[in-house]
Amino acid sequence: MKRLLSFIAIFGMLTLGMSFNALAQDKKTEATPDSAVVEEATDSAAVEEAVEEVETVAEEEVTAHQILKIKFIEGGAGFMGVILLSFIIGLAVAIEKIIYLNLADGNNKKLLEKIETALKDGGIEAAKEVCRSTRGPVASIFYQGLDRYDEGIDMVEKSVVAYGGVQVGRLESGMPWLSLMILIAPMLGFLGTVVGMIQAFDAIQVAGDITPTLVAGGIKVALITTVGGLIVAMLLQIFYNYIISKIDAIVNKMDDASISLVDILVKNQSK
Repeated sequence: MKRLLSFIAIFGMLTLGMSFNALAQDKKTEATPDSAVVEEATDSAAVEEAVEEVETVAEEEVTAHQILKIKFIEGGAGFMGVILLSFIIGLAVAIEKIIYLNLADGNNKKLLEKIETALKDGGIEAAKEVCRSTRGPVASIFYQGLDRYDEGIDMVEKSVVAYGGVQVGRLESGMPWLSLMILIAPMLGFLGTVVGMIQAFDAIQVAGDITPTLVAGGIKVALITTVGGLIVAMLLQIFYNYIISKIDAIVNKMDDASISLVDILVKNQSK
C-alpha cells in the first residue's frame, strides 16, 4: 500500500508538470498566427483580419482542461500547488483505504459455516486452520478466540472483544491524514485569498488610483485559491464519508459474526 501511495503522489506531480508545459505550449501556439494564413494576406487590413480569424478559432478550441490550467496558474502556482498536493495525498490515502476495506470485507456467513463444519469433523485445531487460511480481520478475531477455547467461553469472549478493538484500529488507520487534508485544503485557499488581497491593495497603493480593472483582477486571482481549496475539500469529504460508512458496516458484521462464533462454540461444548 505504501508503494501505491508513492506511485499516486509521483503520478500527480508528473501530471502537474506536464500540465504546465502543455499550457506554455498552448499559449505560444495561440499567440503565433498560422503562417499560411498570414502569407495569403497582401495588405495590412487582410493581415489583421487573418490574425483575428486565427485568434477566434483558437479561442473556440480552448477546452475545459486548458481553462482549468489557466485558472490554476492565475491563482498562483505556490498556493494552488500546495492545494493540489493536499488533494493528491488525500486521494492516495482514500484509494488505499477503499482497497484495504474491500479486501477486509469478506463473507462472514460462509466462514462461520466452514468453522462449524471443521469443529464437527476435526475439532478446534481444524477450525483454527480454517481461520489461518482465510484473509480478513474477522478470521483473525476468530483465530484469537479459538486459540483460547481451552480456557473457557468467558476467555473466548474477552479475547474476541479485545482483538476486535485492535482490528477496528487497523481499519481506521490513515483516516486522520485524510481528515487533515480535508481541513487544510480550504485553509490554504483562504490563506491564498488573503495574500492575494494584500497584493491587490499593494498594487492599488503603487498605482495611486483605484480602477475597476485593477481591483477586479486582484480579487479574481485571490478568490481562485478559495475555490480550489473548497473543491478539494468537498471531493475528499465524499471519499471520507464513504470510507467511514464502509468501516461502520464492517464493524457491525464483525460484531454479529463474533456473537455467532460464541454461539457455535457453546453449542459444540454442550455436545
